[in-house]
Amino acid sequence: MTTANSQPELPAAEQPDEAARHASARTARAAALAEDYVEIIADLLARDAEARPTDIARRLGVTHATAIKTIGRLKRDGLAHSKPYRGVFLTEAGHDLARRVRARHQTVVAFLAALGVPAEIAEADAEGIEHHVSDATLAAFERFLARGTAR
Repeated sequence: MTTANSQPELPAAEQPDEAARHASARTARAAALAEDYVEIIADLLARDAEARPTDIARRLGVTHATAIKTIGRLKRDGLAHSKPYRGVFLTEAGHDLARRVRARHQTVVAFLAALGVPAEIAEADAEGIEHHVSDATLAAFERFLARGTAR
């Protein structure tokens, strides 16, 4: 059977799977956004001892309003907190997430570099890959890298 736009309709058995994949993709995008924010906040805290929403917005290339909205989500999710007339700070859970994200990023960059990808491109590509690579694939990257350094 086809739909109005002449696309074949998925069999009924495949429709829930498709919906689950889309829901999973939306969740992954939201998680990637939170990961980017905690990583930037951790960088700013390490460099300046404070992460102001203006600096976060500038680093991520978003508006101040967008940064404030997302910081609110981080607070709601227990990853960040703020102080009056001060910046944004990470909770222990936020710091843990930032450490995991940074480690994933470094592994992906090292893996891409080992494949011969130029450093600047590896850094840029890792920004997307790091959020979507599975734990199993990341472990395979790490095993590959460990074999390469053991030679």
